[in-house]
Amino acid sequence: MNAHEIDYHIYGEEMQYVEIELDPQEAVVAEAGSFMMMDTDIKMDTIFGDGSNQETGVLGKLFSAGKRLLTGESLFMTAFLNVGQGKKQVSFASPYPGKIVPIDLSEKGGKFICQKDAFLCAAKGVSIGIEFSKRLGRGLFGGEGFIMQKLEGDGMAFVHAGGTMAKKVLAPGEVLKVDTGCIVGFSHTVDYDIEFIGGIRNTVFGGEGLFFATLRGPGTVYIQSLPFSRLAGRVWAAAPKGGGKDKGEGSILGGLGDLLDGDNRF
Repeated sequence: MNAHEIDYHIYGEEMQYVEIELDPQEAVVAEAGSFMMMDTDIKMDTIFGDGSNQETGVLGKLFSAGKRLLTGESLFMTAFLNVGQGKKQVSFASPYPGKIVPIDLSEKGGKFICQKDAFLCAAKGVSIGIEFSKRLGRGLFGGEGFIMQKLEGDGMAFVHAGGTMAKKVLAPGEVLKVDTGCIVGFSHTVDYDIEFIGGIRNTVFGGEGLFFATLRGPGTVYIQSLPFSRLAGRVWAAAPKGGGKDKGEGSILGGLGDLLDGDNRF
């Protein structure tokens, strides 16, 4: 498997985007909704699956693309091909505040495991599939992290981490315990499982769920401080329900404080 060799540059701090530079006939594939802008002479095309198995038959393509449905993703992806004569740029934006993480699969042993909604884009030739869990605990109790995507090949891929990203390099046998939603991805050499937190007070009153992920080295792990589900949950909790009043923005004066804070829209 030889993915297209692409150059890139990441711009921004909290709301980042990645600019991909394509030589003539080079292409990049991306999930729907991540496209930001592109130069002229770049052809955008919807493809079945990720475009990495064009030499296989129809059934092979159907099986490869169909597995993506299990992660809640579309059967189709978008390919951006440079059909011009010189170098052209196409850019993809992060979906919410955080960091874009470049992953060189040739340095990761040809495989990287990531959260199902972390993938942003990759050089054409990189295979985007799902990682089937072989352990019952992951499948039953893994929550957000029990179905993971796998990126395979020898090219560049880009994943997104919400909030601040932490990179941990685990030694052989070293264990890191993480909230399942805070995992961005990890090397394929990392052993991943789900562990029960334990303790009746933790279970009933802890507010952190019943399970966390245990990641055992060797390998590299990427952790995000703000999973999208946590961000969405806080926004939903603060949103007005049923036409009622909204939740105050930290003012001890409540509704009166809203009148004084200078951010009123009628």
